Amino acid sequence: MANSKSALKYIRKTETRTQLNRQVNSRLKTLSKKVATAAAGEDKEALAAASKEYISALDKAGKGGLVHANKIARHKARCAKLVSA
Repeated sequence: MANSKSALKYIRKTETRTQLNRQVNSRLKTLSKKVATAAAGEDKEALAAASKEYISALDKAGKGGLVHANKIARHKARCAKLVSA
């Protein structure tokens, strides 16, 4: 158990950040699945909209340091490839 006020505060901050990061990761997975289902379908507009939303979420997650820059670049390239095909 924590022995100081600052250690207790750090524990609270960690719990809050963990919850926020969990939400963002869950949203990224959901958006990734939306892109995959849109790619399997015939509707190009739905795919473009889903990939735009997914790319935006990736960029926001990367800005906060939650997702590595190379992973963001890889997923953005794959989305662009699906949209252009």
